[in-house]
Amino acid sequence: MTPAIRSMIGGTALLVVLLAAALFALSWGTVGIGFGDVLAALAGRGDPGTAQIVTGLRLPRIVTAIVAGSALGLSGVLMQALFRNPMADAWSLGLTAGGQLGVALLVTAAAFSGPEAVSFLRDFEGPSITVGAMIGIGGFALAMAALARRVGTVTLLVVGLMLGFTVQGIVSVVLHFANRVGGRVFSGWSDGNFASVTTADLPMLVVPVLAGVALALVNAKPLTALLLGETFARSLGTDVTRLRRLTLAAVVLLVAPVTAYCGPVTFVGLIVPHLARAIVGTARIMPLMPLGALAGAVLALAADLVVHAPWEQHFLHLNAVLALVGAPVVIALLVFSPTMRGQR
Repeated sequence: MTPAIRSMIGGTALLVVLLAAALFALSWGTVGIGFGDVLAALAGRGDPGTAQIVTGLRLPRIVTAIVAGSALGLSGVLMQALFRNPMADAWSLGLTAGGQLGVALLVTAAAFSGPEAVSFLRDFEGPSITVGAMIGIGGFALAMAALARRVGTVTLLVVGLMLGFTVQGIVSVVLHFANRVGGRVFSGWSDGNFASVTTADLPMLVVPVLAGVALALVNAKPLTALLLGETFARSLGTDVTRLRRLTLAAVVLLVAPVTAYCGPVTFVGLIVPHLARAIVGTARIMPLMPLGALAGAVLALAADLVVHAPWEQHFLHLNAVLALVGAPVVIALLVFSPTMRGQR
């Protein structure tokens, strides 16, 4: 079976699973709602209380999970192609760590600024976290973009990893001086959460992601050439330095809003490229991109379903669910998939 046919079949199957999971998620939760009532609520009919749960609470969360999963999955495909490393993802660039540092500094500054600042942080937790995370991510993105002009791809990856580890230590020290409110705010954000995004927030999440998708599509063919080495890519007329910058810009557009609004969601960007390659049987970027986006959306929504399981009195942590599911999946693919065994 050719990669094109496998991609078409795999993409169709993932889309069907995604739509079914989204419909199921609208009825799934601590308050069970029948599918008929869900459809009535979506059509603007039925009980107002049910409609508020479906369209006001669950629908924004589901859309957020789909958008975030798609963005992280696609960013993982881009990162692993750019660095030609099956372990590369957005965390490797320090973007996630930058967001964590921004939020940690914000909550600690509030603790030192007095009770008024702490009260403001408590009352405007969502917007405050988003601003802090975006500042941190933006700072790290600019630093990595400047570094990309001077060093090669491998060095950039290693520096990003080292910066990530360094920031983890800084965050631990900074949070030591934060108060209880700040620690709670940081902990809640860092665990990952798709439910914190409201309908009003969705445009701010979706628009940068769409810009990142457009930029990724423009660079799909040059990235495929880059998989065969920089020398080969240059022989085809590819400006490798420019390609690297544009790809990093696409990754930032995909990852930054998701991290700011949903927290440092882990494992999706690492797992999804492996799943996509196992489905399509090729490393070509063009078929991997839609499959990566769809697989990321399915994985994120499936994890969110587990997080909001109706038998749980307290919601599970999103990143804990993704780690428990994601690590065994990657191990199984590396051990049993013929496609992945060829990459070892």
